[in-house]
Amino acid sequence: MSFAEAYAYTLGKEGGYSHDPDDLGGETYKGISRKFHPHWIGWPLIDSMDHVDSDSTLNQMASEFYRVQFWDKLLGSLVSEISDPVAGELFDTAVNMSPRRAVGFLQESLNALNRNGKLYPDLVEDGKIGRITLAALRALPRKDHATLLKMMNVLQGAYYMDRFKASPIQEKFARGWFSRVEITRQGQGEPR
Repeated sequence: MSFAEAYAYTLGKEGGYSHDPDDLGGETYKGISRKFHPHWIGWPLIDSMDHVDSDSTLNQMASEFYRVQFWDKLLGSLVSEISDPVAGELFDTAVNMSPRRAVGFLQESLNALNRNGKLYPDLVEDGKIGRITLAALRALPRKDHATLLKMMNVLQGAYYMDRFKASPIQEKFARGWFSRVEITRQGQGEPR
């Protein structure tokens, strides 16, 4: 999976410009939150527009932001060499929740699948991806990758449910957030 493929999928979930007062991220463009990324180079361009439309310069700025801030930080190309579906899931979850949380879900899931340390040593669930996490993913048998993806998605869904309990106003985002949680039944194919 390339960055372009992961980005195209995730962008389909993010939409365009939004300034919903109930969104804890505040003002966003293609999912880039001004609150969490106030120094993104696209904000001055947006501020200069009367109406925020899809603009090729702005779109290029967003794409570059996601490549540098998410795909590269997640070692997306290296993860993709091991598993395209895991690379795509990691990227999409990171965009929605943060790279640290997405990698934490990966590490927690890998720990649950390591057969009590027989496949690889337990990982420190620090949300930082590096050679040890990549080695564990490499050591996980290919037949377990569908289960790994399910576990990552279950953790993602549980996190959303906790958010709704902590802040019920966030429930208005339930359908959009849960469109990112992809779990299939046995025999119905594997998650993306």
